[in-house]
Amino acid sequence: MLNMKIILLLLLSFAAVAQSPNELIDDDFNVGGDIFSDFNEDLEASQVMEDERFYRYSRFFGVNIGIGATTFTGNRGRAYTDDHPSFALTLMYFLNFQNVFIMGFEYSKHTMFIDGYVNGFKDEQLGAVETNFLRPFFGFRYYIDTSDLGTAITYSNPYFVGRIEYWYQTNIYVDNADDIKDDSQGGLGTGFGFGLEFPIEIKKSYFNVEFMYHVVNFFDKNTTAYQEYVSDDPSAPGEADKKSNNFYNDLNGDVITLFASYNISW
Repeated sequence: MLNMKIILLLLLSFAAVAQSPNELIDDDFNVGGDIFSDFNEDLEASQVMEDERFYRYSRFFGVNIGIGATTFTGNRGRAYTDDHPSFALTLMYFLNFQNVFIMGFEYSKHTMFIDGYVNGFKDEQLGAVETNFLRPFFGFRYYIDTSDLGTAITYSNPYFVGRIEYWYQTNIYVDNADDIKDDSQGGLGTGFGFGLEFPIEIKKSYFNVEFMYHVVNFFDKNTTAYQEYVSDDPSAPGEADKKSNNFYNDLNGDVITLFASYNISW
C-alpha cells in the first residue's frame, strides 16, 4: 500500500512539471496580450502629467513692449549717427514650457551726413540723409531648462532667439527734399541672439532684456553712390573745394540691437 502511494505521488509530480512550461507559453503568447502595454501606459501617463503641468503653471500668450538701441557695423556703422531710442512690439504664443512662437516689428531711425560731392549726386551736396528702418519679423524663442541649475539662473529665465526679418528702409534727403524724392526699398534678414526674462509677477508680468545680431541684405549695401566724385574738369562741381571726409565706398555692415521690454502674459 505504501509503495502504491509513493508511485501516485511521483506520477502527480511529473504531470505538474510537464504542465508548467505549457502554461507559461500560453500566457506569453495569449492572442489578447500586448508586450508593449506597460510601456504605452507609462508613456501616456507621463504625457498626461506634462500636459496638466503645462496648463497649470505655464503662460499661453504674451505681449512685449520694448525700447532700446540699434547700431551697425562696417561702413554703414561709420556713416550712420544712431537716433535712439528704437521701439519694439512682440507677440508671443507658448507651444510648451520651452518653445515659443514670436512675431512683431521694430523701428529705428538713423542719420547720415554727406557734405561733399559724390558719384550718385554730382551736382549738389546731399547734406543730411535720414534713414528709417521698420522691420516686421517672426521666429522662435527657446527657453533653457534651468531646473538643475542655481536659483539665480533659474530666476532669470535665459533663452535663445532666432528670427526671419524684412527690413523696410526709407531714405529721406532732408536738405534736398524738394529736389530728391525719398528712396524706399526693403531687404530680407535674419537675427539670432539671447535674452533674460525676470518675473515681476509670476505668469502675469516680466522684465525682459534681449541682445541680437542681425545679418541683412540691404538694397543699398553695395552702392557706389556715396563714393567721392572725381572729375577731369577742374571747374566741375566739387573740384574747387574738397573739404569732406564723409565718403563711403559702400554701405556694407551688419546690425546689433539691444532691447529692454515689459512683458504682459496670461
